[in-house]
Amino acid sequence: MQPTGPQRPGDFIEMPQDLTDRQLVKLRKINAALIQRVERSMEQQANAYSLFQTAIGLEAQVRLRTEELKNALRQLEETNQQLVSARDTAERASRFKTRFFTAVGHDLLQPLHAARLTNSALDGTVKPAEQARLAGQIDHALSTIEELLRSILDISKLEAGVVQPSLKTIALDELFRSLVTDLEPLARDKDLTLTFRTTMLSVTSDQLMLRRILQNLLANAVRYTERGEVKIAARRRGNAVRIEVWDTGPGIAETERSRIFEEFERGAASERVSAAGFGLGLSIVRRTAQALDHEISVCSRVGRGTCFSVTAPLADTLCPSLVPMPNIQTVREAYGFATSRVLVIDNDATVLTAMTTLLDRWGCVSRSARDQAEVAAILSTGDFAPDIVLADYHLDHGACGIDIVTALRATRSDALPAIIVTADHTSAISDVARLAGCEILCKPVKPAELRALMSHMLG
Repeated sequence: MQPTGPQRPGDFIEMPQDLTDRQLVKLRKINAALIQRVERSMEQQANAYSLFQTAIGLEAQVRLRTEELKNALRQLEETNQQLVSARDTAERASRFKTRFFTAVGHDLLQPLHAARLTNSALDGTVKPAEQARLAGQIDHALSTIEELLRSILDISKLEAGVVQPSLKTIALDELFRSLVTDLEPLARDKDLTLTFRTTMLSVTSDQLMLRRILQNLLANAVRYTERGEVKIAARRRGNAVRIEVWDTGPGIAETERSRIFEEFERGAASERVSAAGFGLGLSIVRRTAQALDHEISVCSRVGRGTCFSVTAPLADTLCPSLVPMPNIQTVREAYGFATSRVLVIDNDATVLTAMTTLLDRWGCVSRSARDQAEVAAILSTGDFAPDIVLADYHLDHGACGIDIVTALRATRSDALPAIIVTADHTSAISDVARLAGCEILCKPVKPAELRALMSHMLG
């Protein structure tokens, strides 16, 4: 029922029941919405705080890892510095070892050079059979010393990495024949049969380096074989050639095969051999083969024998016709340079005596000097003008034979032939000699090689 008349202040307005319920429901919804909004706001704040705490934790972890990384880098840098220092020390030691071997080789090659020249002069004279036998023994002993020195120098060069192979085609038949000829006296002394199998194969390799490999393998085979035979042969294997050195020696135990190529390792068989060497041969073989990129392998049966093999690339051409070896006696009788005048300069008195003795036997007129002052004294008499000069490279007090040759040439109008003789086998010396217009020979000089070069230059 609707109220009538005006309402006075303070009077209650009576509302319908349904309207009140609706307003109450609406207020509850509004309240619930407000509560949800507040709760969401609080959750967002809680999440933000959690993220903030997480970020702080991550930052701390990043800082910790960064410090650890810095420490690791610092340690790595220190380790690198230590490695560099160790490498420099090793390189200095290697250079020192190389210089030591070179110096030792130079000093020992001097008397060896003199002894070889003296022996050549002795061997060329008419003498009883006993003298010839003794001369042969001297030459064999000198060759053994020379081989040992060259082994030391080879190891030095291979260790320093200065050996550069000069590849060319090598006829194996001729190489085998030469090797067997050189080692046959050693095999004959032990009643061994040393043979090679004739072959038409050729390989691509460095002739001197391959010869040194096979020479060491054959020498080892002869040294350790007490009875039976030693032989060398070649077999074709596709585009390669496998060169094999067989012996009937004591064999090598399987436990030793990984060590025999190391320096000074000789194996158990060396205990039964009086002249077992120093254990350098197979080390040189391995290092030389690595420089040539040739494969080395070994198979052996204890008590039956051993086979060492070297595999080299097959050459495109077959073995050329073999050139017959010149008659040794004919070569020895082909002396004489029509009284050519030869000036010999060397600071070693033994070398001077040996060289002048050899030259006199060849029919030369020789004079010897140890330095520039003695050369000047010889020339001051006016009765000797050299046709050719043989000068050592290293003289006393830092003097150089090339400088004396240059000074001599300055006083003459013609080109004075000169041969520089040195125990220094480095390419630097060869380059200096050739720039000065001089030929070069390395000690110990083979008399036949010296004679041939002198004959060519004087001719």
